[in-house]
Amino acid sequence: MKLRFLGKNSTPGDSPTLYASDQDSYVIQGWKVYANDLLMQLDVPDGQTVIEVPTELFEHLTKDGHETGEIKSFDAPIMIVTGQGTCVLQGPEMRDPEALSQMRMPDYETCIEVPKSSITDLLEENSGPDHPSSA
Repeated sequence: MKLRFLGKNSTPGDSPTLYASDQDSYVIQGWKVYANDLLMQLDVPDGQTVIEVPTELFEHLTKDGHETGEIKSFDAPIMIVTGQGTCVLQGPEMRDPEALSQMRMPDYETCIEVPKSSITDLLEENSGPDHPSSA
């Protein structure tokens, strides 16, 4: 799998990053979630993982041809919106060796792969809940 870097929101030691893949998916790199209060709100099946990223990370979707990167509906893969300007996402953990070799990822981060449509659907207003939960 080939990745195309879209952007990152970095501070020293942190590097949430957004990539577009050649498989019609987005690869989202974020902080591993260990907080029990967040994990207890989720049902995480085998093969999936949970990450946290700044909501501003999705502004980089404009580099993939979208007019905006503003999230307007908070549905899966976004599972929780926190009060700290971040969101918790759940999805299949990226295990593709070729893709992983293209990334620089500290031990406290991991990444998920989600269909592009599951992210671009979030850019449109819909009748779903504003926020699935708030932590």
